[in-house]
Amino acid sequence: MSVSAEPTPAQPTERPVGNPAEQGSGSASVSAPAPGPASAPAGSAEALRPHAEDAFAAELAALAAQDDRPRPPRWRLSPWAVATYLMGGTLPDGTVITPKYVGPRRIVEVAVTTLATDRALLLLGVPGTAKTWVSEHLAAAVSGDSTLLVQGTAGTPEEAIRYGWNYAQLLAHGPSRDALVPSPVMRAMAAGMTARIEELTRIPADVQDTLITILSEKTLPIPELGQEVQAVRGFSVIATANDRDRGVNDLSSALRRRFNTVVLPLPESADAEVEIVSRRVDQIGRSLDLPAAPEGMDEIRRVVTVFRELREGITSDGRTKVKSPSGTLSTAEAISVVTHGLALAAHFGDGVLRAGDVAAGILGAVVRDPAADRVVWQEYLEAVVRERDGWKDFYRACREVSA
Repeated sequence: MSVSAEPTPAQPTERPVGNPAEQGSGSASVSAPAPGPASAPAGSAEALRPHAEDAFAAELAALAAQDDRPRPPRWRLSPWAVATYLMGGTLPDGTVITPKYVGPRRIVEVAVTTLATDRALLLLGVPGTAKTWVSEHLAAAVSGDSTLLVQGTAGTPEEAIRYGWNYAQLLAHGPSRDALVPSPVMRAMAAGMTARIEELTRIPADVQDTLITILSEKTLPIPELGQEVQAVRGFSVIATANDRDRGVNDLSSALRRRFNTVVLPLPESADAEVEIVSRRVDQIGRSLDLPAAPEGMDEIRRVVTVFRELREGITSDGRTKVKSPSGTLSTAEAISVVTHGLALAAHFGDGVLRAGDVAAGILGAVVRDPAADRVVWQEYLEAVVRERDGWKDFYRACREVSA
């Protein structure tokens, strides 16, 4: 027996925020009409971290209003508009779309094109390369809902990908559709939307393999009921994986073949990384009422420079080799260090980000192994930071917290 979008439990109606009910009932025509902007619930302005479709609802609405290109079934925007949403640009009416991802445009185009086919998308990269960020914004732009999410951990059960049961209903009435609890993947299949799976390689191998039938046959059997849920057009899966987790729960060859893999690289240049950090810190800072990031651009550049040099094992001028610590020193960690520094400056300083505000955060990020990493950090301070023109205040602040 085939079951598609009609079963109530499989519909994404539980979420009280986001877009109108048309999420699961869009026309199969490529030129489907543009939906209206996402509607936020009362009190959403107080959310510490709004979902992408809520935080950037105005940009998504502006793109939808001016997007006259063909759209795949149930997509909120055309592939071109989705790429523009992520990469940024200026629309014909003058609306500025802010960049969500700073990197090669071709990477985003390949990712978006994958979602327009019947292939699943795997975003692969080292920690801090914006895999989760890109995944969320892709889902928001394509489906208008980024919350159909499975968070992968060592304890993720099969039910998180397939379905579970309401045991009170199950004991009272036996197996039925009312007793079935759909997973985010099942809901996405029934509604023709995008499901997200974070940290796929953290999920046990036997649980990972429950995706094989879903991705190859586009079907999720429910043997207890003698039924199945068939994916409707528009369904897709975006998974992320950390390439530092190789050997934890490697994907089987059968599952890997179901994905198109897109590798997200580290920022190519210091300027690009500074732009990423400053943009993201500014977004986080606004939600926390912190000082504007541009007030501390010199310190942001210093943090990025330190992270890049320790990460790459050589100074930016190429003259001095340095040892690398055990941590990744990713862009995400740089964002965390600067955000913490802004909080210090706001609550215990004059509101301007200074060397003393970021020194402790850098020490915490670099020295993960108290024995080996501390030696690496001390050598870097004395051989590089101490001798660098204009960095005396930074050197003193780092020496003070390292003592």
